[in-house]
Amino acid sequence: MLELGGETLILTHDMMAEGTHYLPGADMADVAWKLVAVNLSDLAAKGAQPLGVLIGYSLGEGDGRFLSGLRDVLNEFDVPLLGGDTVRIKGPRSMGLTAIGKATYIPVPDRRGAKPGDVIYATGVMGRAMLGFEGLMEHTATYNRPTPLLDEGQALAPHVSAMMDISDGLLLDSWRLAKASDVSIALDSAAIPVADPARHNDCLRWGDDYQLLFTAAPGTPIPVAATQIGMVEVAGPSPLCLDGAWLGDTSGLGYQH
Repeated sequence: MLELGGETLILTHDMMAEGTHYLPGADMADVAWKLVAVNLSDLAAKGAQPLGVLIGYSLGEGDGRFLSGLRDVLNEFDVPLLGGDTVRIKGPRSMGLTAIGKATYIPVPDRRGAKPGDVIYATGVMGRAMLGFEGLMEHTATYNRPTPLLDEGQALAPHVSAMMDISDGLLLDSWRLAKASDVSIALDSAAIPVADPARHNDCLRWGDDYQLLFTAAPGTPIPVAATQIGMVEVAGPSPLCLDGAWLGDTSGLGYQH
């Protein structure tokens, strides 16, 4: 966050690397979309309105497709490209993007404000990106071209005690929110909507869904569609309790990089 001229600016930066965040041979139009969308998702979790983006891009095969996808995503979310740089490199490609936004509510939500007694919620359905990655056609767009929940984040900002986006798996991100707030979170796995009930466990861990995870005091009006998935408790043996069992560490909870 940066206070400037009576406004609070939100700045975020994410990178994507070939072979780690996208497969060699991927449609570079989708790569461009996702690079922008994941950064806008970080702004959404702050309840911020996007002001523009700066991009660092390594030139290579599919540059025309990348520009096409970049144009699509910037037009879709009405975000200007403010500048950036390009470079030609040897070996696997990588690219980065900085998104700049303006806070729409003060104090700006973050992951440190959850309090014992709060309710924890999640928007959307977990596991759609996983199924899209695996080639299930009805979910491929969720993986290739995620939608940052900008309107939802702005609507929630005045009501939440803590908020973050779900990028690395619901369980891992719940652990992170609890740890940042110095509380424990008790989740009820049966309450969490998943895209494939037969793979419920995988859906909670896979990530890339870019939904919003947030806490609020009991009785707080929630202005967006969201599901109550658990409660915030006084810090216990670990940051996360799943179905009554305390989890000892973050191994296997989500994508760590």
